Amino acid sequence: MTYLEKLNPWCIVRLFPNMQNQIVARFRRRSDAEAHLQVLRRLIPSVSFTLIFNVGVEQQDLTALK
Repeated sequence: MTYLEKLNPWCIVRLFPNMQNQIVARFRRRSDAEAHLQVLRRLIPSVSFTLIFNVGVEQQDLTALK
């Protein structure tokens, strides 16, 4: 996860029927992400989107927990 991705943890994700997903946009604030999500849902009602908080866990952090 890059530094820029760590600064923008709120993500709008497009969901595909075969259990795949794609990050469409990243935001610093939840309110910004929710507003953008509302616009996307109005413009493209046939596509399924969701909002997530994406916290990237570094590999180093996982080894420290063991």
